[in-house]
Amino acid sequence: MVRTQLLVVGGGPAGLCGAIEASKRGVETLIVDEGVELGGQLVKQTHKFFGHEGFYASVRGFEIAKKLKDQLNEHVKIMLQTTVTGIYEDVVVLYDRQNDVTLEVQADYILLATGASERFIQFENNDLPGVYGAGAVQTLMNQFMVLPGKRFLMVGSGNIGLIVSYQLLQAGAEVAAIVEIADKVGGYDVHLRKVKRFGVPILLRHTIKKALGEERVTGAVVVQVDENFQPIEGTEKEFAVDAICIATGLVPSVELAAMANVKIEYVPELGGFVPYRDQNMRTNVENIFIAGDLAGIEEATTAMIEGRIAGLTIAQSITRMDLSKEIESLQSELVEFRAGPFSEKVRKGLSRFFPQRLVEYSREPQTDTGPIGKLRPIIECYENIPCNPCQTSCPTGAIEVPKNINSLPRIDYEKCTGCGICVSKCPGLAIFMVQENVELGFDLVVVPYEMLPLPEKGERVVALDRDGKQLCEAQVVKVVRFPHMTNLVHLRVPAGLAAQVRNFRVKERENVFVCKCEEVTLEEIEKAIDLGFTDYEELRRYLRVGMGMCGGRTCRASVLSILSRRLGKSPEELLKGHFRPPVMPTKFESILRGESNED
Repeated sequence: MVRTQLLVVGGGPAGLCGAIEASKRGVETLIVDEGVELGGQLVKQTHKFFGHEGFYASVRGFEIAKKLKDQLNEHVKIMLQTTVTGIYEDVVVLYDRQNDVTLEVQADYILLATGASERFIQFENNDLPGVYGAGAVQTLMNQFMVLPGKRFLMVGSGNIGLIVSYQLLQAGAEVAAIVEIADKVGGYDVHLRKVKRFGVPILLRHTIKKALGEERVTGAVVVQVDENFQPIEGTEKEFAVDAICIATGLVPSVELAAMANVKIEYVPELGGFVPYRDQNMRTNVENIFIAGDLAGIEEATTAMIEGRIAGLTIAQSITRMDLSKEIESLQSELVEFRAGPFSEKVRKGLSRFFPQRLVEYSREPQTDTGPIGKLRPIIECYENIPCNPCQTSCPTGAIEVPKNINSLPRIDYEKCTGCGICVSKCPGLAIFMVQENVELGFDLVVVPYEMLPLPEKGERVVALDRDGKQLCEAQVVKVVRFPHMTNLVHLRVPAGLAAQVRNFRVKERENVFVCKCEEVTLEEIEKAIDLGFTDYEELRRYLRVGMGMCGGRTCRASVLSILSRRLGKSPEELLKGHFRPPVMPTKFESILRGESNED
């Protein structure tokens, strides 16, 4: 029998934060988690968080997990790879998978932070290998470094579907399309824009009809739906994919709460069946608390706040400390965080349990894009989401998020120095920098970039617009690296395109040979031209183009064509180089033999 003052079931963001707050006040705490490490969903989240810096805004999920684990103290014991199999009147039963034994625990208080499971949908052949939940793909890809496919169909456009699509692109996979049964995207606009910049198509009013394949997924059939979400015959589209990723929502894991006689209610706005709780996260069972996705499907930030409220309330009950001010402060944080339009459903659901307060926020986007010709940020964040790292990171105070965290940001261009810190800190990659007429015939665009490989200074890339469509060729003039891996790539683009270029594609770095005799590649020639070798003779001396067996007959015209294109000159303006004998390779032995015969 194990005795503890507080048993925390689930070591994700909610459970960890509850354990941190309780153990800080000396409460003996046991964390039980099924995973191989603490952190829950955080350990596989490579994107940066929204919110404010007090709750790790602009920090990547797996880094937040490390920060939370570092806050645990000597009052906390941890059991990993362990499942709570049942909650009884007098005891909680655990199964330790590592040692293959069951254990009994008696706890004065229990915090259930069991999270949620993935919601699946029914379609033909949905049992084929290659059909995954989005959480499974994230786990394989980001936690165990296994990419379970090369070309994916994403079903569902909520934040999870959009985030995992972007992370698949980062991992080198292709997303054939994102399919959404509703008439609008369910996730944040900034997440949508990130994937659209790579040309990923979004199919609204569509759903998956069938997975194709015999032993594994080889394709998928999607179909358009009517206003009642019924398939419209004759609208089928077929995609060649080797993986189908389902991101159609989450369902709170209420099993243990129900076993413990917690009142379960059906609240669709919170994800389905959820336990009753009050503002302090206490259920109808006096010593049982809940937090995180079990209490309603929301962001990880709200899970952390709820966990802290529960931990403080439990610590207050055990230690008799007055922690009411800290609890009230966190409750106000939740009210502000949930003030925006994306939390409207959550507020409606929570009103079943206790009254909801509203706070005002600014809804007006900034129309002023700043003085032409000055290097300056352009914020393309048009939705009221809870986020303000652009404001808190600005060293001159040029960016303001007025009223509360859900307001749209505004820039005072007189204070802005063009440092670019806000571009790198923005979790939604929604800030860019532009400068018109940076030099004759060219503009400058600064793009936040989280892909590999990073381009090099001087490299030519393909500039893309907001929908991932090719606009023009651009040249990388600078790459600024940041430790949190949102790097800034400065692009020189043709004049007039600064307002349109928002992404780029690195050209394939393959061995495209121009001079096969001397094995000189197109990339080597282009780099040499950028270094200042601007005529055929210079290139021949520098790279040995045309100095092989064919004497330049195969590559001369190609090199002149490359020079013409890169320098913007017509072929007749270029120096053709000198034609030297012998016009075909001749052995020195033959020349010597000829001379001796003349004697």
